[in-house]
Amino acid sequence: MAKDDDNKAQEKAQASGIDKELIRELAKLLDETNLTEIEIERAGLRVRVGRGAVAAPVMAMPGSAGVIPVAVLPADPAKHPGAVTSPMVGTAYMGPAPGAKPFVDVGSKVAVGEPLLIIEAMKTMNQIPAPRAGTVTKVLIEDGQPVEFGEPLMIIE
Repeated sequence: MAKDDDNKAQEKAQASGIDKELIRELAKLLDETNLTEIEIERAGLRVRVGRGAVAAPVMAMPGSAGVIPVAVLPADPAKHPGAVTSPMVGTAYMGPAPGAKPFVDVGSKVAVGEPLLIIEAMKTMNQIPAPRAGTVTKVLIEDGQPVEFGEPLMIIE
């Protein structure tokens, strides 16, 4: 009787296009690699497994393969009202010189125009000023990290 139930469950999963064993393997891979999300597409079936967020259903486009529920990612820092974004492509430095104290840290109070960091672009050091007064609540980059135009650098609230 138990085998009949197992067979029915497998047939039902196969009929719906969901491979539970694949999902288990992906979840195990998430744990082993400390990733927060992984997605694969095979034979028109897309499977995304995530952790650490609330699940929300995704609507399938007409004519597309079935999509299973996915994890909702945290809010985009670039959309935060206090986000300071990079005005250029370059390399961001948190202090005025290598090994020097950073211009600001999390918790620092800043005034409008106060230097937050430096972006080196084409061998030119460009100070990035605070666009608003407030407190630095989050630094989203590392010292010496390459940054893109529009990439969020930090949050000032």
